[in-house]
Amino acid sequence: MVLSKKRARKVIEEIIALYPDVPPSLDFTNPFELVVAVTLSAQTTDVAVNKVTPALFERFPTPEAMASVPPSEIEPYIATLGLYRNKARFLHECGKKLVENFNGEVPQTRAELMSLSGVGRKTANVVLSVGFGIPAFAVDTHVTRICKHHDIVKKSATALEVEKRVCDVLPPELWLKAHQAMIYFGREICHPRNPQCHLYPQLYEFD
Repeated sequence: MVLSKKRARKVIEEIIALYPDVPPSLDFTNPFELVVAVTLSAQTTDVAVNKVTPALFERFPTPEAMASVPPSEIEPYIATLGLYRNKARFLHECGKKLVENFNGEVPQTRAELMSLSGVGRKTANVVLSVGFGIPAFAVDTHVTRICKHHDIVKKSATALEVEKRVCDVLPPELWLKAHQAMIYFGREICHPRNPQCHLYPQLYEFD
């Protein structure tokens, strides 16, 4: 049974209280680097991404640099990551589109971001919220698992349904905090196997 809006908000606010000021787990210094890092993070860990991005960003600091070489020249920098050949192609095509369509600047709307190669709705929402401070809520596997485990959404909910539910439950100013906190909560407490949420009774105490 799905929680009421009031109870669902309380659960998420308790998760935020556990991780109130956690930083993004990907390393970046500008929106372009963030787009690249989030694209690389698909089906791999943020730790693994952070190991390869310093050399990658030094060699390809701009969309122009990324677009100026074939994917085969990008591949060696990310070869330790899963699906690295596909990702190298995405990065090359993304750099090319940024140069040709956006004057080398990362756009600030979801639709424009999703027009870039390798950028889906989750990545676009991360870039909007983390990169530009524009309210958006990104849904990854951690967020989906937590929302289903704690009955914030029904067990069959899609990522888009999770996003809409959380955005309905929380005010926009809490969307980014919720996303960041839920990532850490999912990694450290609400595991895929043997979740430890029961050790935190405040998650189950309702008025």
